[in-house]
Amino acid sequence: MNISTEDVRHVARLSRLNLTAAEEETMTGQLNAILHYAEKLNELDTEQVKPTTHVLHVSNVMRDDEVRDSLTQEQVMRNAPEEEDGQFKVPAVLE
Repeated sequence: MNISTEDVRHVARLSRLNLTAAEEETMTGQLNAILHYAEKLNELDTEQVKPTTHVLHVSNVMRDDEVRDSLTQEQVMRNAPEEEDGQFKVPAVLE
C-alpha cells in the first residue's frame, strides 16, 4: 500500500493543516516508509502466537463489591464546607 501526495493533501485538509508542496512531499515519503516498515510484520510467522491485548499479564486490582450500609445524610453533610437545604454549597466555578 502506498500513500499518494493527494492522500496527504486530503488528510491535511481534514486536519486543517496548511502544508507547503515540500512538506507534502516529505510527509508522503515518511508515511510510505512507515507503512513499508509496518508491512514487514506480515512476513512474521504468528501461527503459534496467541492473540493478546497486552504483552504483560494484567489483573484487576479492585476489591470485590460488597453490599453494606450507606452513610446517612447527616454523616455526609458533616464534611460539607457549607450546607443549604440538605445539599453541599460550593463556590461557583462558572460565571
